[in-house]
Amino acid sequence: MASSADANSRIGAVTLFALTALAIAIAWWWLGRPVVLPSSLLANGQKLYCVSYAPFRDGQDPLVEGTRVNAAEIDADMALLAKYTDCVRTYSIDAGLDQVPEIAKRHGLKVLQGIWLSGDNIKNHQQIATAVALAKKYPDTISALVVGNEVLLRGDMSANDLESIIRQVKAEVSQPVTYADVWEYWLRYRDVASAVDFVTIHVLPYWEDFPLPARLAASHLDEIHQKVAAAIPNKDIVIGEFGWPSAGRMREGARPSPSNQARAIEETLALARREHFRVNVIEAFDQPWKRWLEGSVGGHWGIFDRATGAPKFDLSGGAVSDHPHWLMQALAGILLAGLVFGGAYGALPKKPPPFFWWRIAALSFLSAVLFGWTLEAIPVDSFTVGSWMRSLAQAAVAICAPIVCAMACARERPVPAFSTLLSRRGEGHTALSIGLGIVFLVLFLLAVEVALGLSFDPRYRDIPFAPFCAGVVPFLVLFCSTSRPVGPRAKAELGGAFLLAAAAAYIAVNEGFANWQALWFAADLVCLAFILALVRDAPD
Repeated sequence: MASSADANSRIGAVTLFALTALAIAIAWWWLGRPVVLPSSLLANGQKLYCVSYAPFRDGQDPLVEGTRVNAAEIDADMALLAKYTDCVRTYSIDAGLDQVPEIAKRHGLKVLQGIWLSGDNIKNHQQIATAVALAKKYPDTISALVVGNEVLLRGDMSANDLESIIRQVKAEVSQPVTYADVWEYWLRYRDVASAVDFVTIHVLPYWEDFPLPARLAASHLDEIHQKVAAAIPNKDIVIGEFGWPSAGRMREGARPSPSNQARAIEETLALARREHFRVNVIEAFDQPWKRWLEGSVGGHWGIFDRATGAPKFDLSGGAVSDHPHWLMQALAGILLAGLVFGGAYGALPKKPPPFFWWRIAALSFLSAVLFGWTLEAIPVDSFTVGSWMRSLAQAAVAICAPIVCAMACARERPVPAFSTLLSRRGEGHTALSIGLGIVFLVLFLLAVEVALGLSFDPRYRDIPFAPFCAGVVPFLVLFCSTSRPVGPRAKAELGGAFLLAAAAAYIAVNEGFANWQALWFAADLVCLAFILALVRDAPD
């Protein structure tokens, strides 16, 4: 009889694992399916009007003194960009950018030459002198000068001082001169328009005070263009920056992704050609150094891939996948599910209880699917020692939680209280109970760190909904399917439950109900708080 029961258990395990693996593969096929884009007006070999250009590769930071990009790297970039655009916009003459006009000329590209202005008058003078000299040396390449970028937004100088500098530059060059800033600041400082030859506005729906989803990006830009044109008549309005990030955290309904980046840019370019205004796309290449300023999303605004020598998405239309490596992610999830089922089978001391393998399937499915998502996010979210340690710790919990919880289900072991785990009362615990308690404690500590960060300093922090869901769900299944010891409520866990529940409520409200990543993470916190609130301490 024992042999027959063991055989039935193996058959049940194999059958449910096969069904789980199939469900994981279907889920990732659905997540990775290409999003079809409308046909673009660039399909007939037309080119972009202009793209923002910064030459910095991974490991290069213009904010670090002494950084200088060599001419060969810029030449390679210009050769690539010349296939897709007629113009590049620069923001400064520092770190090797003074070489751009000469190299751009060899590739037949025009340059919107930037002059970086700040509160440092000495550096301002150097920027102006060099840019003016370049404009005189390359009059046919430098098509216009952009005197200052978002100076008023940053509060680096007054509008009167800015106007004086603009007029000074205009007196020294023959090319048109403009100033670039977020559209609201043109409406706030309309007198600046009298000093420029044309108005250059920045419209970035992702960074708006009220962020918009990608499907509304083009119509939003059209509305803003008309509003500024009505407020500042008799001046040509150029869109100096418009773009969309391909990776990073959501802001309300604005979700960075490859398909949303493609949709926002394609639809906006089509609109600009229909309405006959110019759009400079930000930006040519991803700039990893911006992640230190804007979080992981700051490093993923590029539309060209240096490694492949092609756009990230087909500029003529077509389709793009938000998870192009979905097959490998599905295989990673199936492998994790296999480890979960194997751990449960190895821990079974006797005939499994009814519906045991269904419990293991429920415990492993969502965790396995989200494990692939967790792996995808690690290189995106990690750019400092601390962020790498946090991402790897979250991934480790996403792996370990379903395995130890499956083994605990097999042994009917509850989650031990923190006080029991960390005190002498835990000396009698088995290795499984200790491992289970350690994974749960690490999950709790990571949740507190992220929850507090998203509560007090959220703007540039990522929302790790995937690894936390992968870690919380197995403990939720374990908690709901095993009996709990009799004893008082664990005080530390109860306090943690109140903290996480309060953070979850704040995050959901602060991030907005259109931000499903934030709502998902808040739900993770609520589930974890539920488990913590019901954990029982061992009686003294």
